[in-house]
Amino acid sequence: MKPLDKWPKEELAEIGLAQRDGALGIAIEPDCNIFSMTVGRYLGPDTCNNRAISIEESDGSMVHYTFAEVDSAATALAARLRALGYGRGDYIGLHCGMRPETAIAHMAVCKIGAVAVTLSQLYGPDTLAHALNDCGATVLLTTETAWAPLRPQQASLFPTLRDVLVSGSTGPEEELNYVLKAPAPDEFEPELTGADDPALLMYTSGSTGMPKGILHGHRVLASYRPSINLFFNLSLADADAVYWSPSDWAWVGGLLDMLFPAWLAGRPIVTSEARFKADWAFAFMARHKVTHTFLAPSAIRRLAQTLQPRRNHDLALRVICTGGEALAAEILEWSENALGVVCNEFYGMTEVNHLIGNCAALYPRRAGSMGLAYPGHNVLLVDGEWQPVAPGEVGEIVTTADAPTRYLGYLNNPDKEAELLLGPLMRTYDLAERDADGYFWYKGRSDDLIKSSGFRIGPAEIEECLIAHAAVAEAAVVGKPDAERGSIVKAFVRLAADYRQSATLELKKELADHVRTRLAPYKAPREVEFVESFELTSSGKINRKALRLQEGG
Repeated sequence: MKPLDKWPKEELAEIGLAQRDGALGIAIEPDCNIFSMTVGRYLGPDTCNNRAISIEESDGSMVHYTFAEVDSAATALAARLRALGYGRGDYIGLHCGMRPETAIAHMAVCKIGAVAVTLSQLYGPDTLAHALNDCGATVLLTTETAWAPLRPQQASLFPTLRDVLVSGSTGPEEELNYVLKAPAPDEFEPELTGADDPALLMYTSGSTGMPKGILHGHRVLASYRPSINLFFNLSLADADAVYWSPSDWAWVGGLLDMLFPAWLAGRPIVTSEARFKADWAFAFMARHKVTHTFLAPSAIRRLAQTLQPRRNHDLALRVICTGGEALAAEILEWSENALGVVCNEFYGMTEVNHLIGNCAALYPRRAGSMGLAYPGHNVLLVDGEWQPVAPGEVGEIVTTADAPTRYLGYLNNPDKEAELLLGPLMRTYDLAERDADGYFWYKGRSDDLIKSSGFRIGPAEIEECLIAHAAVAEAAVVGKPDAERGSIVKAFVRLAADYRQSATLELKKELADHVRTRLAPYKAPREVEFVESFELTSSGKINRKALRLQEGG
């Protein structure tokens, strides 16, 4: 296929690109809105009755929604939220998991000009409370299964909440029920905001402190449009395309790389609340004729334990996009040869995404490489003095501070925003080298952030949680290299005096369970090591770098 810079302008426009001053740029209209770019595009007579979303319930039954039904349900919910007093700029917590309630709620939030706070049901009570209290959200949409254990703690954990809408509520009469099939009002005027108005608030971990709220405007989906088309191998809108991913819709991978892209193309997405297992995933994809998926490399590794997957499963799968951690060369080889699909890796972070990646339809992939800089992005590698490095040398990945996929900012945290900026450049803290042909090769992190199984995990929040346990006097958390997950969370613990005789396997499990319960399962340490003391930095802090080096990081 001919290079993108040789495409006619009409074909470029179809994937969100335009020629500007001799270079390819990303087209972002000032009035673009996530609803208008997705469901709103497919409400005409020829497309409104096309399937938009299907869920396979735990009993195997299926529930389907057309684009018209999604729109009607979203309008009903939007009208109800407006009647409760919510509107433009308000933070609305979405905690419904990978169900139609979440997808419909996103459209409803768009219709009243509000901001969706994406909350994973994997969050433990402390992490959920931090996010809701940090943004001051006064309304939460959730499900009975997720809310039941939290209901007794509402007043203490979530003091800002005024309204809770619970799908399938069995709670008190005064609790509001989120009804998916509620009829839309006859008259409702949506308030659709523009490209630079906030649309999403996503909480993500960093190397210091508690998870930070990252604000994205409606422009984020328009800015992702070219790279989405590329990593789905220019087949985004194939007539038979069916989308599915096990990645949580509370995060970028599940929401902005899967749910919204499916609807951007006017194609259906299937979903399930079942736990991801290789045999189940193959059978699910076969049942629903899934053609396009987003999988973290760790998930592909689990699938790759099945040597000949197509022998037992009638798969329609043809494209995997992957990101969040480096993709090993042998996993790419398995994807292509045993699974028989295109597997395009891409790179970025929640703050500024889709910087680098692959598109097998346009240029060859190189096993182990992150790919080339995507069109519309200026990606550099710099040394410790912030000067560009030569090909073959390791440097930190940076991009321009005005990158098209850039976030609007951290919520109420200008100091954190300033940390990412180097004058006209924006940092990633990721290290890579670039070869003479422009391909990037990932080399690790320059800070303490842990990337494990596609999750970003901050050591500070785990350390704080561990120290809250009576047995712990001090704690330090680092990422330990792991062949399956990229890294695992390892905790070093100095015990309090009364517990030093209890340094047992049982206590290690208790500490891991403490983190699992209070924060999230994926943040729980997979290894705990008891120590007598810690090496300190010159400023008197625990030297995490020394611990990382000790573990081979």
